[in-house]
Amino acid sequence: MVDSGPFSTSTAFCARCGSILPLLQEFGSVKCYACKGIYDAENFSNLKFKYTVNFNTVSVVTHEKMLNRDDPEGPVVERKCPKCGNDRMSYATLQLRSADEGQTVFYTCVVCKYKETENS
Repeated sequence: MVDSGPFSTSTAFCARCGSILPLLQEFGSVKCYACKGIYDAENFSNLKFKYTVNFNTVSVVTHEKMLNRDDPEGPVVERKCPKCGNDRMSYATLQLRSADEGQTVFYTCVVCKYKETENS
């Protein structure tokens, strides 16, 4: 067992080389991956970990909600909508053709939600 070393650390780090120690398993001791120092399980008896698991919430997005959204669907640029005449449209790009050809830009009016495409 390695009792001490040049480092003054918590029990999560090796006192000999300063490396992060692997987690204590159910049985046995902890062996440092870097310097191969061995620590008995008693060194970790007062060590406590607290974990918080946050799950993603799932919301149902219907076609009606998508059409009635007020926020733009992407970055907004100055571009005149051919349907309502508004001068702001959001855009998104996608590579639909081969890599040596330009990407396709999808524009959406922030007011009437009219959609148009443009090949670059």
